[in-house]
Amino acid sequence: MTNKYGYVRVSSTDQNEDRQIIALSNFDIPKKNIYMDKQSGKDFNRPQYKKLIRKLRKGDLLCIGSIDRLGRNYEEIQKEWRILTKEIGIDICVLDMPLLDTRHGKDLMGTFIADLVLQILSFVAQSERENIKKRQAEGIAAAMAKGVRFGRPKLKTPKNFENIIKQWECKKIPIAEVLELCNMSESTFYRNLREFRSQNEI
Repeated sequence: MTNKYGYVRVSSTDQNEDRQIIALSNFDIPKKNIYMDKQSGKDFNRPQYKKLIRKLRKGDLLCIGSIDRLGRNYEEIQKEWRILTKEIGIDICVLDMPLLDTRHGKDLMGTFIADLVLQILSFVAQSERENIKKRQAEGIAAAMAKGVRFGRPKLKTPKNFENIIKQWECKKIPIAEVLELCNMSESTFYRNLREFRSQNEI
């Protein structure tokens, strides 16, 4: 008996997966058989994808919206495709690319065309990923050149930081109270303490 499965992937938690799920549901895939990861497609180390792979049996059908939902690494997409179709023995249907439907064209010419299309699309997926990373790096570099700071803002020490330090060193107040007065974690306090001492030679 052939079971139908669907796989959905979005790159981050703020991306909407509804379009992919609707497309798979319209393909008569039960909701319980649709697996979704909110994770980068740089590799296949994804929890729901791994869970899906354990479910697949020879003769099953796996549907994905587009090849880049499977992944964005050129070599790994092709390697995974071979594992799925040759080792596990399932069929794959890429909804937006009818040529990538292993249920059809199983003769030599059909296989050749599907392999060629897969190579082109997986190459495009990786190229797009690399271009995105390049644009991000260029954007960060341009912002830094303008003085934009990235990361969490540094916590300011309170105005009476020196007095708090002296009270703590004289054992008048415990470290727990010091952290509360400074509104800092212990590691942040000691880091600020080192900086303060080096600047003021306390």
